[in-house]
Amino acid sequence: MTDERGETRASDAEREQVAERLREAVAEGRLDMEEFDERLGAAYQARTHGELTPLVRDLPAPGTTTDLARRPGGDAARHEGGDRWAGLVGRGKATSGGAFAFWGGFGRKGGWTVGRKFTAAVFMGGGEIDLREARFEDRVTVIRCFALMGGVGVVVPPDMDVEVTGWGFMGGFGESGSSAEGGISAGSPKVIVTGFALMGGVGVDRKLRQADKRRLKEQRERDRLEKKRSPRKEL
Repeated sequence: MTDERGETRASDAEREQVAERLREAVAEGRLDMEEFDERLGAAYQARTHGELTPLVRDLPAPGTTTDLARRPGGDAARHEGGDRWAGLVGRGKATSGGAFAFWGGFGRKGGWTVGRKFTAAVFMGGGEIDLREARFEDRVTVIRCFALMGGVGVVVPPDMDVEVTGWGFMGGFGESGSSAEGGISAGSPKVIVTGFALMGGVGVDRKLRQADKRRLKEQRERDRLEKKRSPRKEL
């Protein structure tokens, strides 16, 4: 008796479910970008269940992974980070999918929504892509930066999962700033910054969010006042 399930026509919803599994896998490091792109393309072109199944056969079923829970402090980190990112990832359609500057500049900052793929190109100009307050259309975002005699700056919060894979020729392509003390927070989207710089530069800089800066400032002020109130030790 043959299994007719594999020949059953796949629906758009089922193709999207497989695509989501693949996005989760690349965000967790189970797939590299080349294999992810290959499988994602095959998922959207699949016509039957038999074509969809092999694409996720070697991936764990949703909800069965426990890697984060096994890390020291994993539960607390997942709760704290997950709650914050939950309202920012997979919320709405992209408000911008690219930017270009020629003898000028561009800026993307504030509460904008980043598309799955964002392409930035500058020629004798500059641009800033600030992701600290941004929302994300998907779990995985690929930002392609091309700088020719110009520069592109990508600003991310210290706890965001970022991978920099671009290169520079007679220029620079790199990352600066330190990660958060607790490392990458659970639930963070994965941002891959790639591309190249020719006689120019692309830099990824980790900086605190404005809200985090305010909290640190308030904490320093509280510590200062507390120290001032505490009785001095007699000499």
